[in-house]
Amino acid sequence: MRITVFGASGLIGSQVVELLTAAGHDVVGASLRTGANVLTGEGLAEACHGADVLIDVTNSPSFEDEPVLAFFTASSTNLVQAARAAGVGHYVALSIVGTDGLPDSGYLRAKVAQERIITDSGLPHTVVRATQFHEFGGAITDSLRSGDVIHAPDARIQPIASAEVAAELARVAQQPPVNGIVNIGGPEKIGFADLVRAVLAQRGEDTPVVIDPAATYFGTVVDEDSLVTGPAAVLAQTRFTDWLATQ
Repeated sequence: MRITVFGASGLIGSQVVELLTAAGHDVVGASLRTGANVLTGEGLAEACHGADVLIDVTNSPSFEDEPVLAFFTASSTNLVQAARAAGVGHYVALSIVGTDGLPDSGYLRAKVAQERIITDSGLPHTVVRATQFHEFGGAITDSLRSGDVIHAPDARIQPIASAEVAAELARVAQQPPVNGIVNIGGPEKIGFADLVRAVLAQRGEDTPVVIDPAATYFGTVVDEDSLVTGPAAVLAQTRFTDWLATQ
């Protein structure tokens, strides 16, 4: 198959390109570096030419409410148009578990808009929703720091290795479209405090951690089920602490 990956230079996209190339597919890695601009539409037709599958793992350079909504609205609209014009038979997009249940998050509202544009397009598609990546554990920890104390939400998180997300995207791309959502998460649902303590231990820090019911996840109130998978989800194998030990 000929498969075009948009966002090919990013954390997930670069791994997806490598996996699909190793599997023997004709892979086009498209990004700003190759002249494919998802905001203006420049270079999209060329990148999609002859493609059987389009994989969208693009991400906004800004996570602020208005810019991120503008990014995903424009990028998904342009990519859908390019895919339709090229006769692409399967549109695969990466999204986030729980994205439609946290409307206070501007980023997640933007991902909902992206998903809606894809599903409303009529193109055969699969949306892969993943939980938070292991690689973001440090940034999550730092975001919860307030002075000399870390305030962890009284909620669960289900970290997953980016390599396993990339592997699921590659698998899905080689299968028929489900015209729906596939959820994937890490092997363990753990408290935010447990994730934070693991990061701090790996860093050799002894910053106090308190579970704070008022603490938020990047400004959004979360609970036990906001960021974790439900029944029938695909579960990865690499535990967060095992991954941390390799870093």
